[in-house]
Amino acid sequence: MNNNKNVMESDKLKDSNAIRHEFSMAMSSMYQSEVPLYGDLLDLVAEVNTEVLTQHSEIKEQLEHTGEIDRISMERHGAIRLGTAAELHMMRRLFAVMGMYPVGYYDLAPAGVPVHSTAFRAIDTQALNQSPFRVFTSLLRLDLIDDEVLKKEAVAVLANRQIFTANAISLIERFEEKGNLTLEEGKQFVKEALETFRWHDKTPVSKKLYQRLSEQHGLIADVVAFKGPHINHLTPRTLDIDTVQQGMLAKGIPPKAIIEGPPKRDCPILLRQTSFKALEETVSFKNPEGDYEQGHHTARFGEIEQRGVALTPKGRSLYDQLLNQSREQLGVTPNEDNAVEYYQILENAFEAFPDDYRTLHDEGLAYFYYQAVNDSPYPSSSDSELNLDSLEESYSDDSISKQTMTQLIEKGVVRFEPIVYEDFLPVSAAGIFQSNLHDDKQSSYKGNSNQNEFEKALGVHVYDELALYADQQAESLHKCLFRLKYSI
Repeated sequence: MNNNKNVMESDKLKDSNAIRHEFSMAMSSMYQSEVPLYGDLLDLVAEVNTEVLTQHSEIKEQLEHTGEIDRISMERHGAIRLGTAAELHMMRRLFAVMGMYPVGYYDLAPAGVPVHSTAFRAIDTQALNQSPFRVFTSLLRLDLIDDEVLKKEAVAVLANRQIFTANAISLIERFEEKGNLTLEEGKQFVKEALETFRWHDKTPVSKKLYQRLSEQHGLIADVVAFKGPHINHLTPRTLDIDTVQQGMLAKGIPPKAIIEGPPKRDCPILLRQTSFKALEETVSFKNPEGDYEQGHHTARFGEIEQRGVALTPKGRSLYDQLLNQSREQLGVTPNEDNAVEYYQILENAFEAFPDDYRTLHDEGLAYFYYQAVNDSPYPSSSDSELNLDSLEESYSDDSISKQTMTQLIEKGVVRFEPIVYEDFLPVSAAGIFQSNLHDDKQSSYKGNSNQNEFEKALGVHVYDELALYADQQAESLHKCLFRLKYSI
């Protein structure tokens, strides 16, 4: 009987969403033990989120309507940096086991960081609400190293490392062959995959080589000089980043000077980020003789993010225009010496960006979910303002006139709620990286963006994040129209 029970247990399959959730929690626990300040940050964010939800019922209600309320406390994004195309290719396969796919292409070289990147995440609403874990994954652009001798040394170092355990690779291959993992295999996968992201304080390179890499760029040293792509930050989601920023100071956690992204708004858009300054950590560098020499490395930090509504191409174009305008007016990189001036410039510029959801919706600047309001009776067919025939016809092709939708919203039959931005901003990411690497020698790198090479290394095309948001909005409209059709 017991044997039969064991066989039945071993045959049970582990859902990719569940594997992703367990991995994200294991990653958070590991990073908290490695970087204790991260634990303090989690406590602060939890306090602020509880206060916001208690004091602002409209925010709580909005999160309940979009299904996000339960995910806020467990939401994390992490970041890693890879050295070779082969590492990126296997990492894509590893994340696929957890239902995470490459979304977006980010070239950070124009902002002075020699990498290009993507974000691995779930891509549908239900999976995101079950586990919104994301990993911003960067690939070092060795072609941007201008010292040919150093470049060859970096290539040789990277060629000699294996960042995945043999068991992790075996489980990835089994998933690809079978399309799933059993409960036990899922448990083993989480354990084995975690090793790729673990911190190692002993390096395979000499202190001299590390210093030469650092002189090129701190991020180059962080990628090349270590055994693997240690997680360099994990990021909880807050509902009020300005309060967290002040709370960090009060708790003795040193924050970076500038909150990256748009200014504080009544209706948050896209993504705002801040972090505590990177730790200086003791590292042992391996000399050619085989012994170790002590030194220090600075890269790992704690980050906080506040997410707002995803913008349409029209909205994103306006955002980019206003952000560029603000930075050009400041004339230098935002930092602690000009923070007050920069915030004022930013706020003044963004007065041109509507700050209420209705205008964002009506002007097509942002993406929204459409939801039928259950307790609102549908207007009778005698209501001359509404074309019910148009609504019936619209269900077949997911289209509806703007006039009819406006009337349904105004009568309380339909509500719209913001679709949260799940992705990243290259300028903000570069600002976080540069701040925590203390590296401002390089303002930009020459060379064209190379999405084709990046996707060749991945082995797949990246998803277009704007298309995903448009699909989410269209799907919600489809479901909304279906419910209204059968309530007429």
